[in-house]
Amino acid sequence: MIDWHRVTELRREIGPDDFEEVVQLFMTEVEATLVQLPLLQAQPESLAAALHFLKGSALNLGFRALSELCSTGEQAAAADMAVDVPEILAAYARSKAHFLTDLPQHLAA
Repeated sequence: MIDWHRVTELRREIGPDDFEEVVQLFMTEVEATLVQLPLLQAQPESLAAALHFLKGSALNLGFRALSELCSTGEQAAAADMAVDVPEILAAYARSKAHFLTDLPQHLAA
């Protein structure tokens, strides 16, 4: 679900203070985009663009499972096929909970 190696690498690259800021910015921007997904289902190009943004953001912070679902959704939207938006929303909620719960122990290691 979470690529902890990526999380640790990112924190090392940008430093602990900036890492905290990046996490907050990630959650703010991702959550703002996620609430738009149901509204974009009738607009495949816009939905694909939103999913592309989410895919990259998720991958950058190590939300591997979410990134993979967004990639699949992006491809489906580009082909004008149905996208399982509820599953993407649920995957974010699960990933966020897992990330926030386990982050302290991974940073302490």
